[in-house]
Amino acid sequence: MRALQLVEDRKLEIVDLPEPDAPGPGEVTLRVKAVALNHIDVWGWRGMAFAKRKMPLVIGAEASGVVEAIGPGVGNILPGQLAAVYGARTCGLCKPCREGRDNLCENVSGVHGFHLDGFAQEKINLPARLLVPAPPGVDAVAAALAPVTFGTVEHMLFDNAKLQPGETILIHAGGSGIGTAAIQLAKKIGCTVITTVGSDDKIEPAKALGADHVINYRTDRFEGMVRKITKKKGVDVVFEHVGKDTFAASMFCLKRGGRLVTCGSTSGVSTEVNLMMLFQQQLKLFGSFGCRMENMADAMQKMARGLVHPVIDTQVSFDDIDKALARMEGRQVFGKIILKMD
Repeated sequence: MRALQLVEDRKLEIVDLPEPDAPGPGEVTLRVKAVALNHIDVWGWRGMAFAKRKMPLVIGAEASGVVEAIGPGVGNILPGQLAAVYGARTCGLCKPCREGRDNLCENVSGVHGFHLDGFAQEKINLPARLLVPAPPGVDAVAAALAPVTFGTVEHMLFDNAKLQPGETILIHAGGSGIGTAAIQLAKKIGCTVITTVGSDDKIEPAKALGADHVINYRTDRFEGMVRKITKKKGVDVVFEHVGKDTFAASMFCLKRGGRLVTCGSTSGVSTEVNLMMLFQQQLKLFGSFGCRMENMADAMQKMARGLVHPVIDTQVSFDDIDKALARMEGRQVFGKIILKMD
């Protein structure tokens, strides 16, 4: 079967791997249908690993597939079902796992596509408990966006920041995959949405998704524009995932008692925090990593009901993967790049 392996930094190869054996107890064989590319793929591609890994490594951290076979004891899914795949190999046994707090697993083995072989292969054996069945009306591409693109945002906005209807939110990088998801999810509950983009050609697409105000951060200081839009009150929530380049100014955008939630550090992992602003303004900072499997299920139900939809930049084949990752690295995308496996 075909697979995409990272053999060294910035070098991917299409290889032939043996098909997986019959699934063991509690396992399924999944035929992968679509892989959604993320910045974690870019980090791995350019050598920014934050944990030990061994190459060659199959890439791909976010995917969907159809169950081809089930092993003994599998009862949560049937052959022929389409499912989204949870991207971290959790233990399923520790207290957080048993409580449905999957992203706080105490014995996680790693993230597929980064520490462990990922999903850019035609078939893979996985624990059945890591699959979330897609409801009717959700296709393979939409299901592939549930684990990271929509699941991460559900966890950030609703589990952590506790975003409420009528609040004002600043969403960074509105043209990114999670940015397009955040705009839709916040707008659907009646929030005022301010977002940033890196070029003028992304302004109208962001507005079409529901953004009320769109700021080109390359031509305007976003913190000044946010203060002007909110009449110096600031926003209730900042959706942050850029990192050190925006973090300090993001805090400045918050109103008194505001909440900042972050899941990323694309521009750098270290920053300074104004402690006086933090305690005087009684701000709340939330770190958010991945999602719970329940978030994936919730996201796909919203897709099935037509409340939100995937925003697809391009769909590529194995042969175009280097171009796709370079396009992501250059922040040229609006929405998601999908690797089609068929």
